[in-house]
Amino acid sequence: MPKEFSDLVRKFPLARGEILPPESKKFTDDTTGAILRQVTDHPSIHHHPFYYIPSFDDSMENLFFVSHRTGRPEIFAENQSEGSLRQISEVEDLGEWSVHPSHDGQYVYFMAGTRTCRIWMKDLEIEVLADFEDVFVRTKGMVGAAMGTTSVSRDDRYWAVPIKAADLFHFYLIDLEKGDATLILEGDSIGHPEFHPEDSTLLRYAGPYQNRIWITRIDGSENRLVYQRDVEKKEWIVHETWRPGTHEILTTNWPHGIFGIDVRSGKVRPVCSFNAWHPMINRDGNLMVADTHFPDRGLQVFDPLDGKGEPTHLCQTLSSNEGAHWDADHCPYDDGPVKVYAPQHTHPHPNFSPDGKKVVFTSDRTGYAQIYVVEIPSD
Repeated sequence: MPKEFSDLVRKFPLARGEILPPESKKFTDDTTGAILRQVTDHPSIHHHPFYYIPSFDDSMENLFFVSHRTGRPEIFAENQSEGSLRQISEVEDLGEWSVHPSHDGQYVYFMAGTRTCRIWMKDLEIEVLADFEDVFVRTKGMVGAAMGTTSVSRDDRYWAVPIKAADLFHFYLIDLEKGDATLILEGDSIGHPEFHPEDSTLLRYAGPYQNRIWITRIDGSENRLVYQRDVEKKEWIVHETWRPGTHEILTTNWPHGIFGIDVRSGKVRPVCSFNAWHPMINRDGNLMVADTHFPDRGLQVFDPLDGKGEPTHLCQTLSSNEGAHWDADHCPYDDGPVKVYAPQHTHPHPNFSPDGKKVVFTSDRTGYAQIYVVEIPSD
């Protein structure tokens, strides 16, 4: 274990590399008949990465998630051929929403305190790639930029990491081949970065709620706002993602539906008109899934290309979906300060498996947040 990481490690009843027996159990959704599988069954908090961050490696050898079963958040993986669970990390101060598996399955990237790190899956050795001890400031809260989400490019070459530094956010790009960490941008708020699926030099990220959707090149050039929200209507623009094979960003105008923004032409088009909360698209770009809230209608799948996006009920989540501020028809922050209580592990955050045949989500339907996988019917 590298010396510079030894101060983050503390022993718990479970240790890094320990293998646990399968906890998986299947059942059928009462409303749709869809086949679901509960992956975890320990009385503690579990969640998969954020809705646009992959839970599986591309070969679907492992399903990665965070578990609090040791008394603190740690990274675990379910082996898909055996069903066994393995503890991947053993670190203090894990940034549990920063976790991002590499697409080739060789590494898992994460932040621990002020440090950006990766674990080599072959032997679970930990490497510190950069330490922001002199500039890092812990951000209060657990929504928006405060979640600390990161993004690894689809070719596994670059890692985009926003951090809070004094009164600004610093946006770093880590070259995973060279090991260099470069400051590319500064801003009042920088969060939820996502690499374009086919262009590893292009990123989208979220700015402050007033001016939400931005794009930039990995050297900080061509940095610009791509959508100016309608202030009079108090549009609440949230939860965006790239549409594969295009330069379109799909985003929610809560709770009125989803629209697409072509970042080259500026053209805007309707996608759906139901309360799609955290929408995600499959890698073929022809099917989307979203959880719902106020009212909770479970997971819905829909066509992102026909301009209508009529939803089809996939399954219930029965999660508590904490966050009373979501019960609004416009952006509540326009009306003044908002007290937010929205623990993210109570939100389903659905995402497709790489092959597009399954959807991973989180639910606290049992009283504890657990990981679930639902199969998408062939029809």
